[in-house]
Amino acid sequence: MVLGGLLPQVPAVFVAVCVVTTLSIWVGSGLLEQAAEELSRYYGLPDVIQGSVVVAVGSSSPELASVVFAAAAGSFGMGVGAVVGSAVFNVLVIPGLAGLVTAAPVDADRTLVYKEAQFYMLAVSGLIVTFALAVIYFPVAGGPSLTGEVTRPLAAIPLLLYGLYVFIQWQDVNDHEPDADGERVPVGRAWGRLAAGLAVILIAVEQLVGAVEGLVGVFGIPEFLAGVTILAAATSLPDALVSVRAARDGRGVTSLGNVLGSNTFDLLVAIPLGVLIVGDVPVDFAVAAPMMGVLTVATILLFTMLRTGLSLTTGESYALLGAYLLFVGWVVGETVGAIDLIVGA
Repeated sequence: MVLGGLLPQVPAVFVAVCVVTTLSIWVGSGLLEQAAEELSRYYGLPDVIQGSVVVAVGSSSPELASVVFAAAAGSFGMGVGAVVGSAVFNVLVIPGLAGLVTAAPVDADRTLVYKEAQFYMLAVSGLIVTFALAVIYFPVAGGPSLTGEVTRPLAAIPLLLYGLYVFIQWQDVNDHEPDADGERVPVGRAWGRLAAGLAVILIAVEQLVGAVEGLVGVFGIPEFLAGVTILAAATSLPDALVSVRAARDGRGVTSLGNVLGSNTFDLLVAIPLGVLIVGDVPVDFAVAAPMMGVLTVATILLFTMLRTGLSLTTGESYALLGAYLLFVGWVVGETVGAIDLIVGA
């Protein structure tokens, strides 16, 4: 419920809330980005780790909250769908927008391509294996044939994989030679700015998602379509603003690192954390596997474009945005029954 029900729950209010919260998220993302840059300089973190860990974890807080709240309400499948839809949005739309706001190509580097992108594909595979093990060893009695219970021990698999990711990043920090001006950063103020940015983003995104859900209910948009497109884009807004802002400032590695790091966090931490909090949750592999397959294809597409010249050109940015339009068209086709690749969508 938007604003705790203090205002009439009508379309005009929902639209106004969307506008105000979007502006609030822009402000919060600016605070988050500035704080992350200062803290990374103070602690001597490379640009790629600044984007893939520090900024990514902060800007992924909406996805984490959505999974936890959905799992607590008994709608874990919707939470997973929103996260996967958000991941597709992050991989295709955010780099595409970042490439269009800059006059020059968005720069990447070998660390981003060969470590971040490939580890992210490993994260996708790890989550698919976790869901498959749930179907094999913990099938839901009386339910669909490909539905299994994801237990707390199974949720530990992606969490351990994220632990490996953090360990690799920590090793890279040890190998990095930081700039000499890091000691002049007011670290206490930077941490305060980081906390303020996260608070603004969380509150604004919660209200934004509520407003979007209100509009979805008013116009009768199907739940599956709304979850993997509209709600996914709403929760990805902080990632989009942070990445586009970084690309516009000429920090392409930080921009793209945020995209891949956010997705890695969402898949390996946000989803299993919901399981750890609630307990055993059912997952329909017939829905999850095709969606994860699309995410894999989208990631391979981004990886291929980044590897050609270690940059993202304007033409490649348009291609990524076009691929997302194809994804939305496929989801709409699934919703209206014109396409039937996802069983039970």
